[in-house]
Amino acid sequence: MKADWEAQSIASFAKTGAGGTPKKSTKAFYEGGNIPWLLSGEVANANIVEAKNSITPEGLKGSSAKLFPANSVLVAMYGATAGQVGILRFEAATNQAVCAILPSDQHIPEYLYYYLLHAKPSLVAQAVGNAQPNISQAKIKSLEIPLPPLEEQQRIVAVLDEAFEGLARARAHAEANLQNARELFAGTIASEFAKIEPSGKRKVGDIAVHSLGKMLDKNKNKGTLRPYLRNLNVRWFTVDTSDLLEMRITDAEVERYTVRQGDLLICEGGYPGRSSIWEEDDEIFFQKALHRVRFEDEAYSRLLMYFLYMSDQSGALQEYCSGAGIQHFTGQSLAKFEMPFPSVSVAKKMIVTIEAMHRSSMELEGHFQQKLQDIDDLRQSLLQKAFAGELT
Repeated sequence: MKADWEAQSIASFAKTGAGGTPKKSTKAFYEGGNIPWLLSGEVANANIVEAKNSITPEGLKGSSAKLFPANSVLVAMYGATAGQVGILRFEAATNQAVCAILPSDQHIPEYLYYYLLHAKPSLVAQAVGNAQPNISQAKIKSLEIPLPPLEEQQRIVAVLDEAFEGLARARAHAEANLQNARELFAGTIASEFAKIEPSGKRKVGDIAVHSLGKMLDKNKNKGTLRPYLRNLNVRWFTVDTSDLLEMRITDAEVERYTVRQGDLLICEGGYPGRSSIWEEDDEIFFQKALHRVRFEDEAYSRLLMYFLYMSDQSGALQEYCSGAGIQHFTGQSLAKFEMPFPSVSVAKKMIVTIEAMHRSSMELEGHFQQKLQDIDDLRQSLLQKAFAGELT
């Protein structure tokens, strides 16, 4: 920070406020409402120009919700969106998971927005909560920021606006190339399956043995602690074992909940249908949010994994998922899942072609993922320089 800049807490130069949620069971608070009402998940864009929900004047009066003016800077405080920031461009109310920093004559909204982007990692690191982080309004109010004169704030904003616009274009280009790489791989899978006669289609349940894993609270005081896989561990085409947990497995449960080399693991929830082969020699166990699928020949496990990926990319897999909010790929849906199953010899030839393209696709993905990371790193570097007074 420059010597002539003064660090001030947000509370010292701007008023803040949090929103509220009208009682859901009171229809008069919502039906026919014309007051925009934002949820924390909508606080993600630099310019917030619309709200997905609305409440009535009665809902506003009958709750702790309040109207915030245009150019208020909004910060999401709770859960997965904690630390996200945006600028409200119209008068609106919010729920209690959002903190609003109101306009003042000492700061430019865009300057504060950029600073809070810069401060997001440290704010989230200080957040409290077990399952999900929570940032309190008090923590935001006490946050100290360098506050140069308005003219200097405007200059910094202009430089960052231009730089971020260029970075946004670069990110969009990298994301498009990344998606193209994925589509090319999915297209290769589709072309291989297109060679199979329609009569070769069969249901997974007719030719494979599949089951869900163990409920975590079952026999929790019996058995031996053993490592197990969750749906979080199963990524597309790979199993991440860096954060394994343990649960108790009795001797009688070992066979039922064991994953062996060559087994296909499919997410039942979390990311329904995402799947990978267990490649390790060592056996491991699995939790209920995963399906374990065994074919007589591992070639079919790999074909199913690739077919699921193609179906996920095209959106066709959604037809087999159920659930109003959280989606699930149930055992019943998996049993009914239909796809072409050629002879084992043909399946192995298909896999050679698909996996050759997969290797090329992964190289491209790695290249473009690194570009995205470089762009994000550059964004943070620019913000660091901006608030250290080093932008020229």
